[in-house]
Amino acid sequence: MKRILLFIATNIAVIAVMTIVLSVLGVDRFLTQSGLNIPMLAVFSLIVGFTGSIISLLMSKPMAKWSTGAHVIDSPSNSTEFWLVDTVRKLAERAGIGMPEVAIYEGEPNAFATGAFKDSALVAVSTGLLETMTREEVEAVLGHEVAHVANGDMVTLTLIQGVVNTFVVFLSRVVGYAVDRALSRDNSSGPGIGYMATVFICQIVFGIAASMIVAWFSRYREYRADAGSAQLLGTPQPMIHALARLGGMEPNELPQSMRALGISDKPGFLALFSSHPPIEERIAALQAR
Repeated sequence: MKRILLFIATNIAVIAVMTIVLSVLGVDRFLTQSGLNIPMLAVFSLIVGFTGSIISLLMSKPMAKWSTGAHVIDSPSNSTEFWLVDTVRKLAERAGIGMPEVAIYEGEPNAFATGAFKDSALVAVSTGLLETMTREEVEAVLGHEVAHVANGDMVTLTLIQGVVNTFVVFLSRVVGYAVDRALSRDNSSGPGIGYMATVFICQIVFGIAASMIVAWFSRYREYRADAGSAQLLGTPQPMIHALARLGGMEPNELPQSMRALGISDKPGFLALFSSHPPIEERIAALQAR
């Protein structure tokens, strides 16, 4: 799925902008003027950390549509669109969620689901998926995406991202303050260039480390969504067949910022940053059910 991420990209952008604006407004100076104010820094970190993730969540649907060029099916115009909408409706009813928006976008085989709320999500499939898979396999993929929505994966991802963002903001300033004090040659209590440079570097380094945690959750939720598809369809075989077919294809290179939302993402050598487990492992997990 398309996820690391417009979601993570938006997080980074929001945190960067907020950090710059708050620094210009003197918030960092206030936090360090009489020694590092840990309670205030904790509150500051929570606000900055969760603002980015919440904004990313609320923007997830429009950003997904924009980045993929997905066309929402308001009124089905052919048999494929009728079947697609009807299948998503049936799966949503079984999963106990509201009817998602259904969309199609141009591209190689892939699909994704996103949205801030279970009852107003978006499920999108590519033209390549519809053209190369059987309807049973497409239904399994749709079940996988509906399971993501029913499991509340976007909200959980938002909470995890908010927590790691908070730690990144907090720890980067603690380290920045320590470095600044070590380099300071006067008794000035305000943050100096050492503080600002260290905070900037630490936010990048800690942010990379934090992305590993987010990627781990993304991989974990793929197993749950695969199992959810099997439960919705009453058998794991369609999902196994769909994954096997994807394993023999080049999955769609969704926009980098949205990759963790897609059905397939072949891991590279940096497996810790991969948003999806290897397809072989996903198939093995389904076969073990």
